[in-house]
Amino acid sequence: MNHLHGTGTATAVALAVTFVWLGMVLAISFLEAPLKFRAPGVTVPLGLGIGRIVFRALNAVEAVLAVVLVTAVVCASPTVPVIVLTALAVLLLAVQLAAVRPVLNRRSDRVLAGEPLPRSRAHLYYVACELAKVIALLALGVTVLGSGA
Repeated sequence: MNHLHGTGTATAVALAVTFVWLGMVLAISFLEAPLKFRAPGVTVPLGLGIGRIVFRALNAVEAVLAVVLVTAVVCASPTVPVIVLTALAVLLLAVQLAAVRPVLNRRSDRVLAGEPLPRSRAHLYYVACELAKVIALLALGVTVLGSGA
């Protein structure tokens, strides 16, 4: 089944953006973030400070990629699976940015101010959203790739 029917350019852009976004999330969220705390001399406050900067940048790039992806998908006359997977990835990013990140930022402010706190459940929600977003992006990429783009 052909899942994108528009121009070859729109399909190619959708495919490229999907896999670039997927690669960035995998590299930062599942490689850099956990490994930085294993580096010699990296304290929790230092790691949090670095993480905030890195994730602010990642999320800004993700927002741009989401806009480009939605534009490319719309221009390519998508099928329902492509629409659903695109919407899911964008929705997960929106949840992270609007609901989970603010909670994590307030918590990290407290930790950086020296307040000892237990591990946050919000962190687990963020990771769950990241994992779901990875699955949605992978499924989207495979779906678009399978359309013969």
